[in-house]
Amino acid sequence: MDQIILQILNGLDKGSAYALIALGLTLIFGTLGVVNFAHGALFMMGAFCAVVLQRLLSWSREIVDPTRTDFLGNPLKVDVPYIYDMFGEATGASIIDWSVPLAIVFSIPVMVLFGIIMERGLIKHFYKRPHADQILVTFGLAIVLQEVIKYYFGANQIPTPAPQALFGTYDFGALIGLDPGAVNYPYWRIIYFFFAMIVIGGVFAFLQFTTFGMVVRAGMADRETVGLLGIDIDRRFTLMFGLAAAVAGLAGVMYTPINAPNYHMGMDFLVISFVVVVVGGMGSLPGAVAAGFLLGILESFASMREVIELIPGINQIVIYLAAIVILLTRPRGLMGRKGVMED
Repeated sequence: MDQIILQILNGLDKGSAYALIALGLTLIFGTLGVVNFAHGALFMMGAFCAVVLQRLLSWSREIVDPTRTDFLGNPLKVDVPYIYDMFGEATGASIIDWSVPLAIVFSIPVMVLFGIIMERGLIKHFYKRPHADQILVTFGLAIVLQEVIKYYFGANQIPTPAPQALFGTYDFGALIGLDPGAVNYPYWRIIYFFFAMIVIGGVFAFLQFTTFGMVVRAGMADRETVGLLGIDIDRRFTLMFGLAAAVAGLAGVMYTPINAPNYHMGMDFLVISFVVVVVGGMGSLPGAVAAGFLLGILESFASMREVIELIPGINQIVIYLAAIVILLTRPRGLMGRKGVMED
């Protein structure tokens, strides 16, 4: 029982990342009809927003500390962050420690702006082009962004830890009546799951209950009719592209303590996220979320030692096997709509 619960928690953790990335992908495809292979790069850029903010907050000057000496008795030179001068050492250190959560606020305008620039500067020229052209140009953009990140930040992973107050694990075993310590799970992974639920719920609420969201949903169903009513649907879709970029960026920001940022992390999630979108049903937002959690849980159970010993390598292919089975039985995916990418 403890192993089952642990794998479910791992699956929800992985599924949260898959669902967030797939949600942004589906928003772009559902509104603009664009197959965006640069979406994994947006996830990566969100992660590096956290890296940039951490470095900005840690920006320091070198001073001589007479209270500390080296082995020869000479005063040591130490780096003192400028933020200590602004808020004091204790408060400044706390701000640096909480740089990842603070990066949420920092990343939203950055990612929205980048998404709008990306859509206006490149994507809009491929709306009426074949999907193959869209895939080629967005995949090329993803490679360019990846190489830019590699040039400025290097090829190695950059540790970006969670706040020290959130280190450690939570005892799920004691919570559900198992032996204490039977199921311990990291606090930050739990936080990531609840954060994903908040973001997903916020996106659905925005589309369902706001006038802007209702117009967008109407435009997704019948773009020409909405345009004939005098509504600038193109501008709203551009803003939705920015929103989708922000969702991917937020997923990347909060994932940095789980997987240290590196230049190829976007590509690592890209293929899986597209499998999630296809399994959920092209253009279906609920389908993308449901498929993300379903495939995350399947991958987690397939990674158990007992399963790998029985079927070696199954953890590497279980997502694709599940996709094959689902698409053979439901060609449009779990919640796919008729006519989407069927021309």
